[in-house]
Formats: sequence, C-alpha cells, structure tokens
Amino acid sequence: MISGEIAGNIDRRVNNVEEYFTLKEENKKLRDQNALLLSLIPSGSITADTISNIFKDTAYIDSVKKYLQYQYLSAKIISNSVFLPQNYLTLHRGSGQGVLPNMAVVGTDGLIGTVVGVSDNMSLVMSLLHKQSKVIAVLKKGSGLGEISWDGNDPRFLTLRKIPKTVVVKKGDEVVSSPYSDKFPPSTRIGWVEEVRQDQETNTYIIKVKTAVDFSNVQHAYVVKNQLTDEIEKIKSKQIKE
Repeated sequence: MISGEIAGNIDRRVNNVEEYFTLKEENKKLRDQNALLLSLIPSGSITADTISNIFKDTAYIDSVKKYLQYQYLSAKIISNSVFLPQNYLTLHRGSGQGVLPNMAVVGTDGLIGTVVGVSDNMSLVMSLLHKQSKVIAVLKKGSGLGEISWDGNDPRFLTLRKIPKTVVVKKGDEVVSSPYSDKFPPSTRIGWVEEVRQDQETNTYIIKVKTAVDFSNVQHAYVVKNQLTDEIEKIKSKQIKE
C-alpha cells in the first residue's frame, strides 16, 4: 500500500515536470509566433513607389510594392537592473542570431530600450531607465513632439519634455514612439501621462509619464530590426559628405 502511494507520488511529480517543460516550450513557440505577427502589422510595413520601372523591352509598368520594414526576434532577458543611475538588460540573443548594436528592443507592453553591445549569443541593452537614454516621443492622440528621458529616481516613471504649451495634455494620455524614428517602430507604447506641469524657463511642459513596461518584472523581449537601416545610413552619409 505504501509502495503504491510512493509510486503514485513519483508518477505525479514526473507528470508535473513534463507539463512544466511542455508549457515552457509552448511559451517559446508563442513568443516566436508573436514576433512573426509583429513583423506583419501594417505599421511595420512600408510601400515603395516604383512608378517607372524600366524593363529590357523599354516598357514602363506602374506598380506599388509593399515591404516589411521591421523584423522582430524574440529574446529571453537573463539579467536586468532598475535601481541604478544607468540600467541595462542582458538578452540571450547575439550577433549569431542577427542582433546588432543600435537595434530597438520592445516588450509585449511597450518600449524597453536599445542594444548597445553584442557578443555571439548575448546582447546588452540600454534600458529606458538610463540617464543617457533619449527617445523621441509623441502623444498618441496626434499632437506634440517631445523627448523621453529618465531622471534616475523612480523606475516607474519617465519624463517627457519639449511638448509646447499650445498642446492640450491630460492625465491618461498615451505616449508612444515618434513616426520619425529610424530605430523604433512608430506608435510603440511608452506609457501614460501621470502629471503635467509647466517648465518655468521655456514655453513647454514637463510631463511625468508612467511606464507601460514593468521594468522590475520584465522577462521577455523582442529585438527589432529596421530593414531600411543600411539605406537610411547610406543616404545620411552621402548628405554629410556633400
């Protein structure tokens, strides 16, 4: 009787372990599927106007082709800090998986930071909770263009500056990444307006923003590759030389 109970307990524990690893694998598959779906959303694509394609027979064909501008790679966060003046995260993805410096990193809840260093299988990410982090941001409702930074104090809040006083800003307004960024996908959530006060030295607001991402509990992320980065850098370099 006792040996039967012991055997039953062992079977239950084995089943629990098997279920744990099965669930872990299913979660990984789900994150990979999410990465693919994120790559396919409309805001992640760009339409190229190729009105005058010239073929060998000199015929002109009008065509519009859509490209996926952003690719998302799922990654596990293996270390993270939130209470230092300069906070970083480490991802279990590196150059061997296509990660490069200056790529954006986002989570399911919103923007996390920027890749600043890579090894073969690891990458270092400068968190939004870093005093040198600067991100161009806008109010999702369609007005205001400002800059998000962190003052090094409470990891639950960021600061949005440079929004002109002509813009109507209310508590609860959503703050997202700018459509003019060449790094972050447009309209990636950053947080929500918590408090608005006037900057006494300029004609702008200083806005306290509650982070969309819970940085103290984030475990998984997506590294974002802008497919047009090389082309953007090439044209910038050409302009500088001229």
